Amino acid sequence: MKAKIVVNLHYFIGDIDNRIYGSFIEHVGRAVYGGIYEPTHSTADENGFRQDVMEMVKQIGVPIIRYPGGNFLSGYNWMDGIGDKAKRPQRLDLAWRAIETNQVGIDEFQEWAKRVGSQVMMAVNLGTGTPQEAQNLVEYCNSNTGTYYAELRKKNGFEDPFAIKTWCLGNEMDGDWQIGHKTAEEYGRIAQETAKLMKWVDPSIELVVCGSSDYRRKTFGEWELTVLEHTYDYVDYVSLHQYYGNKMKNTADFLGKSVHMDSFIKSVVAICDAVKAKKHSKKTINLSFDEWNVWFHTHGESYEDWQVAPAILEDIYTFEDALLVGCMLMTLQNNCDRVKMACLAQLVNVIAPIMTENNGRTWAQTIFYPYMYASVYGKGRVVKPIVDCGAYETSDGLVVPYLETSVILNQDERQLIVFAVNRSLEEDMMLDFTAQGCDGLQLKKHIELYCDDLKATNSADKQVVAPCEKEITDVLSLRKHSWNMLIYKY
Repeated sequence: MKAKIVVNLHYFIGDIDNRIYGSFIEHVGRAVYGGIYEPTHSTADENGFRQDVMEMVKQIGVPIIRYPGGNFLSGYNWMDGIGDKAKRPQRLDLAWRAIETNQVGIDEFQEWAKRVGSQVMMAVNLGTGTPQEAQNLVEYCNSNTGTYYAELRKKNGFEDPFAIKTWCLGNEMDGDWQIGHKTAEEYGRIAQETAKLMKWVDPSIELVVCGSSDYRRKTFGEWELTVLEHTYDYVDYVSLHQYYGNKMKNTADFLGKSVHMDSFIKSVVAICDAVKAKKHSKKTINLSFDEWNVWFHTHGESYEDWQVAPAILEDIYTFEDALLVGCMLMTLQNNCDRVKMACLAQLVNVIAPIMTENNGRTWAQTIFYPYMYASVYGKGRVVKPIVDCGAYETSDGLVVPYLETSVILNQDERQLIVFAVNRSLEEDMMLDFTAQGCDGLQLKKHIELYCDDLKATNSADKQVVAPCEKEITDVLSLRKHSWNMLIYKY
């Protein structure tokens, strides 16, 4: 099979906001307790954070992390997670039918985020919560006004404000599984009023309003139109959430899901711009794809209610899952003109690239590698690729190219970074890459993620799926069902 990519450095999509490589930590399962926080672990620091986990997060270079939820958020009182740990209440977490100890809250999480080099994307409860509670949280985190909540932060040992820039107005409020589920009209009104109060406290913050929790929901589209009618003048981003799975065990269909993702993004962009036109606004609303991943392996699992940090939603990812995650990252890159933030959900243990054993080891799932390479190397200007390759049709009539790619110009390093997945399950791909306007272009590095077994998984004992560096030859070949990163110098 042959494929060709042609780029011209003058034709670009946009500049990447590095926050598209963000992630997500929710109080669910072992994401927090046994994940980032385990005071009894041999590597725990003075605050109880697992330093082995911290090192893996730093290896990815996660720029922003959404916290504390997720479904958990819609029943959460942020006041439970601050101050003296000995006085913090244990609560029933109705979202995940677990017990929340509140030994980690915003006090601890913002400190952990600093230690791993990440910003916090803080979320406020608009399920059972109120606009005033959100206002108070912004004051607690960001103010130095000598007023009650700013002084409470100082009393709790934090003289300087946390300076959290990015805030989410609730979570998946279109879903009837959500605590405090609302209609679009109800949510639009409370989101508008909450946004006003939060920005009155700190005008410098950015706000993300809830879009649809899944593009297949009947309310998709109408939800965004109604919510943005109320909030357009007050918010900066609208959120998208989407997970994909392969329950039908059709790998070709599964690897085409990133084409669905691209269509979803473009649909939400069109809705945002329709509201902009209707309002005669000069302001552009961008997108925050703040939950995305492969998630289906643990669907339907059962577990005992009312445990502390039960081991739930711990999908063990296959090699083919890593291929789709790589394709989805390229989709985000190729929509960087409007997708400014995104969060792989989640970061540790719960549908995550990083796994831990309680009081034991950490290890990298298959999806860790395309995520890490994208975050570390995928910085700069996304150049528009013209791709000539074959395609196939999925069972639902979607036309999917065999080659998924993104091309990123790093001007400081005089590099072109090409990410590429060969979706063919049978044939290697001979790739011809041409960059117009680049004199002396040379391929300097080829990193490949490949495994003969599409269902292969990693474990703490063995990394079956891991990247390797390929020898540079005169003919560039992408193996069947492989993920690749090519670094060209000019």
